[in-house]
Amino acid sequence: MPTVAVLVPCYNEEAAIGRVVADFRAALPHALIYVYDNNSSDRTAEVAAAAGAIVRHESLQGKGNVVRRMFADVDADVYVMVDGDDTYHAASAPALIARLQAGQFDMVNAARVSDIAGAYRPGHRLGNKMLTALVALVFGKRTADMLSGYRVFSRRFVKSFPTLVTGFEIETELTVHALEMRMPITEVATPYKDRPAGSMSKLSTFKDGFRILFMIGKLVKEERPLESFALTASVLALVSIALAVPVVLTFLETGLVPRLPTAVLSTGLMILAFLALACGLILETVTRGRREMKRLAYLAHPAPQPPLAPTPAQVVRIDPATRA
Repeated sequence: MPTVAVLVPCYNEEAAIGRVVADFRAALPHALIYVYDNNSSDRTAEVAAAAGAIVRHESLQGKGNVVRRMFADVDADVYVMVDGDDTYHAASAPALIARLQAGQFDMVNAARVSDIAGAYRPGHRLGNKMLTALVALVFGKRTADMLSGYRVFSRRFVKSFPTLVTGFEIETELTVHALEMRMPITEVATPYKDRPAGSMSKLSTFKDGFRILFMIGKLVKEERPLESFALTASVLALVSIALAVPVVLTFLETGLVPRLPTAVLSTGLMILAFLALACGLILETVTRGRREMKRLAYLAHPAPQPPLAPTPAQVVRIDPATRA
């Protein structure tokens, strides 16, 4: 039986964390449940400890910082990461783990399904679809709910994941990491419910939405540098050519260059275009080296093992003559 760790990042979830711990203890009785408190001003840590969780603390504020600490500190074969707001379906955890093992996946994403309007606000739903579609356009479509906070990971995913973000952009980074490493991943639809009374969401629709959008742009630059800088070079080159055409035509007609500033500007833009393209080519080589290092770290850990079939010696045979 693989060792299972349930990782719960928390910030001011006193009203919900007790139920989260209890539900996951019931669903995964052999798992260790870790609650990482992120400078909560309420009784989150006390309630989690009373419910039976192993409580630890992370002083650097932000969900990304908490995930970095959790992935570094906890050793297990299978990791279940879930938000501490009691909106995710703990009873689905065994099926998610079984799916991870059976398919030898590195990540199983729990796609949220809910008919409750208050649980999944229209603004969050629309923003999730738009951001997921943008990531799918650049990195490939392999998930329909990129921002889900409920996932199951293999050990080799967790120990090869270089957490760089600090906040709610962590889900985006997790997804892009899996897509860029071409890991075997899948998605399972799971129920999603409203927060319990007295619990408030920490996610800001516009503020965190723009932070995630900025994070996607940053990941495009870092993971697709050649395409990113080639696009910049193309724009600069087109502007340069547009400015140069009338200057060249005038020179061919009169033999003079009366618009010298325009000619200088056009030349400068074309030089910048070639410099951008050169930067893209250099950074593409650097990115390839980084990807190879991450791949080696990934391969240093074994794949999730599927459940073993019983051996002939383990199969109990019943004699029909003695069956009563």
